Amino acid sequence: MAEDNKARKLIANNKKAYHDYFIEEKYEAGIELFGTEVKSLRQGKCSIKEAWISIDKGEAFINGMNVSPYEKGNIFNKDPLRVRKLLLHKAEIRKLDQQKMVQGYTLVPLEVYFKNGRVKVEIGLAKGKKLYDKRADKAKKDQQREVEKEFKMKFK
Repeated sequence: MAEDNKARKLIANNKKAYHDYFIEEKYEAGIELFGTEVKSLRQGKCSIKEAWISIDKGEAFINGMNVSPYEKGNIFNKDPLRVRKLLLHKAEIRKLDQQKMVQGYTLVPLEVYFKNGRVKVEIGLAKGKKLYDKRADKAKKDQQREVEKEFKMKFK
């Protein structure tokens, strides 16, 4: 596990997904990219805040992922918001598609990172939170912060 973390370099994460959804399961997928997109990702120019995952005709795609154009890429640069294919096994895609059919579930990208030189995306099978769930989470975090603050003051 420690070796796995060393080989993993985070590019972008989606904190909003954890706020808006309950994450039930996580999957790892590769992304089909062009050379200039990889160079741009190495510079950390990526955003997945507005991205979502769709499954169409047995293939998985990531929509709304913004990879800024590579500065020195000129004519080889692709559209920053183009739809990119996700690299998953057919059985995994079929399983995700079946789970997505359940009412209230969706697929959201959680993180984009390099793993052993390859770009990977962590996908979460998520169920939407209601407003009262978000309030409860916020109250829980505030309470935890207060406890840590008191603990810190006690041992100063």
